[in-house]
Parts: sequence; structure tokens; C-alpha cells
Amino acid sequence: MSEKLYAVIDVETTGKGIKDNRITEICIVLLRGSTVIDKFTSLVNPECVISPFITGLTGIDNDMVRDAPKFYEIADRIIEMTNGAIFVAHNVNFDFNVIKGEFRNLGYNFIRKKLCTVRLSRKLIPGMLSYSLGKLCSSLHIPLEGRHRAEGDTDATVILFQRILELDPDCILINKFLNARSKEATLPPHLPAEEIDALPEDTGIYLFRDQKGKVIYVGKAKNIKKRVLSHFYDKKNKEYALCQATYAIDYEITGNELIALLLESEQIQKYYPKFNSAQKRPVAPYRIISYINRKGVTQLAIDRSPVTNDSFDIFYSRDSAVQKLEQLCAEYTLCPRYCSLQSTTERCSHYKIKNCKGICEGVESVALYNIRVQQALQSLQDTKKSYLIRENGRTIDEQSFVMIQDGVYKGYGFINDTEQITTLEDCEAFLQLQNHTYHTTKIIKSYMHKHGEKNVVSII
Repeated sequence: MSEKLYAVIDVETTGKGIKDNRITEICIVLLRGSTVIDKFTSLVNPECVISPFITGLTGIDNDMVRDAPKFYEIADRIIEMTNGAIFVAHNVNFDFNVIKGEFRNLGYNFIRKKLCTVRLSRKLIPGMLSYSLGKLCSSLHIPLEGRHRAEGDTDATVILFQRILELDPDCILINKFLNARSKEATLPPHLPAEEIDALPEDTGIYLFRDQKGKVIYVGKAKNIKKRVLSHFYDKKNKEYALCQATYAIDYEITGNELIALLLESEQIQKYYPKFNSAQKRPVAPYRIISYINRKGVTQLAIDRSPVTNDSFDIFYSRDSAVQKLEQLCAEYTLCPRYCSLQSTTERCSHYKIKNCKGICEGVESVALYNIRVQQALQSLQDTKKSYLIRENGRTIDEQSFVMIQDGVYKGYGFINDTEQITTLEDCEAFLQLQNHTYHTTKIIKSYMHKHGEKNVVSII
């Protein structure tokens, strides 16, 4: 039996994620090999209010901790007990990072090797329905008294860890987990390391799934593996909660960032993942529309709508829409009043556009004026071209394309280098249809602004 020194630890906290989370109770049981040699338990004054929710969960209220020692008063005892020991906990990253945060507030860098009994149990005791401490103890007939109290949870974790030591008598798995190159100490407790190792270092999207298989986060990356790992190293509360809820990761290689961005947007709209914030809320862009007023004059106006397919043009700010209307007014000698550039009911008096031919005063005929309005609208329609954006594929002998037909995003596809595509019909066999949205329009416009016509191929 190994004679390593282990400090099995559990903390109860004020429940504010990782950052700003304060300890309300701590228990440390020191083991030499599998033998208990010391124990320390104490309530802790968190120096902040404990919420009713946390009190309901742990039973620890503000009165109980009022006269308890503050963390700095027991810090030396914690350092003494854990010095030279391996930090062991059920879901170790939570307890370790909370304690590390408390020490950081004191200006001390708390560093210890770590072992997670959740991850060890998944390896050595496979096939359990759940690896939460309560359900695991129930399945293994481990006594657990005082659930959600530091001492009760620590005592149960000690028994669980002693069984793990029996199942790994030569510490082969434990030594592997303690290896400096091992990811076991930093990965989410429910995610197998093999799944991370299998992630590609290619451009594409990745999807985090919860215990029921539901997609809870969608991301895109130039290097999928590197980006996924960055989530696990991030100590922000939201990232920590995401990692704790992740049980599986799917991915899709796209070969280039443009399709990754478009596919990420599509998947967010499809799954509405819990941990995504961007692109979930419907966005209504500004657009130029036309209508016939009571005098029969075709008026132009600025409107907001999430539907963009029937718009003459869409804009991401009102100012840019106004600038476009001013440009049309000047170029086609339209009336600012009938282009919604001023609200007066009298003759137009725009500060910049002075070439109105008098439709607002009844000087010009409605028919002639409407002809120029239609010409202006046609100029907007003419900008809605059909074209392909050619980009790298997923392999060296493959290319990809993004199709825009009459200004509307249709989808993307992958083709072999030997394939020739010049017409819409050529694309149909390879096209993966996607939705045209505000977000996809913005992604494509941003791409065109950055790359210009370099990768654009006109199609018939």
C-alpha cells in the first residue's frame, strides 16, 4: 500500500461560483496511505451574508458563523496539514479553487498536487448511474451522515478514497493522474480524458452536451482542441459552471473560419444553448422599405424587422441606413420628405439635399417621380448578386464554398478539387442548405469587407 500523504478536504461556501466565493465550513482529514492520522474541522466566518438558499442547503446560517474564526485565523493550520500532501476531494477543482482564492486574498499562492475522487471513481468503478457523492455513496453502501456539511462529506469521501486505494494498490492510476502532463486534474469531473485527446486541432465548431445529451454550448475555433481546453483553464464563474455541466463534446471540422462562424450561428439558433449569450436574442436590423402614400407617391422609409429576405438592403445601425437614403436622394433627385429624412408636412427643406424637383409642392408629376424611385430601388436590388465564396476545405484535396443567391445566404458545401462549379445547378448536389439571418448576413458582409473579391466566384 502506498505511503503517500493525502489531505481529503471538503468545504461549504457562500455559493457564489468560484470568484468571490467564501468558505463557511472546512474539514480536512489527513491520511498516510489509507490510514487516518489527523483531522481538522471548523466553521468559518465568511465576512459576508449567507443567503437563505445556502442556509437551506447546508443548514449553516449567519448566526452559526458569527463567532467562528475568519479564514486568515485558520490559514496556518490549513497550510500545515496540507504541506507535502496531495489535495483530494470529490470534484477537486471546486474545493481547491475556493481555498486557493481565499489564500490569494491573503497574498499567498496555494499550490498542491490534486486528485479528484469523481474522476478516479469513473475509471476504477465504471458503470455507476451517477458519480455525485450522495448517489455514489448510496450505490456503494458508504455511510454519509450530515450531507452538505464539510465533516459529513469529508468522512464519506475518505471511505470512498480508501476503496479507490484498494482498487489501485500499486497507485498506477493515481500516479498517472498525478503526472504533470496529465489533464485529469484540470478536466471537468464528468468528461473522459480520452474524449479530449481525440479532439482535432483543426478549424471548426464544437458542442458541449449535458448529462441528458442536450447541447448547452456551441463555439467555433481555429484550433478546436486548444479552444476547448481553454474553457477548462478559465476560472470565471460562467466557465466553471459550463465545465461542471459538461458530459460530452461533439465537433465538426469546417476547414475554414467563415463556415465555422456560419455553422456556429446556425447551431446556436437551432439549439438555443444555455451557456451561449451572443446570437440568441433576435436582432432586428434596419432596412429600407417602400410604400405608396395616399397621393400615390412611392415613399421610402427605414424600418426594423428580423425578416431580411424581402428587404432592399439591410443595415446594422440607423445612421448607416440614413446615409444610404441620403445617397439615393442625391443620386436620383428624390425628395427628402418622401424619403423619411425629415418629418415636415410642408415642402422639403433638408440641410444637405437641395435638388428635389418639387414633388412635395405638387410641381413635379407623381408618375415621373415614381419612375426615379423605382430606379433607385432597382439600384439597391442590383447589388443583390449571386456568387460563391471559395475557401479551404477540410482536407488538402478539398475546397469549400458558401453560396449567396440574389443577396441571400443559401448555405455551404464541400467539393473535390477536380469538380468545376459555375452554375447554381452545379452546386445543388453539394449544397447544405442553411437559414439566412441577421447574423449570417453580418458574418458574410464582414468577410467581404476584410477579403474583398479575392475568393469570390460569380455564378449563373
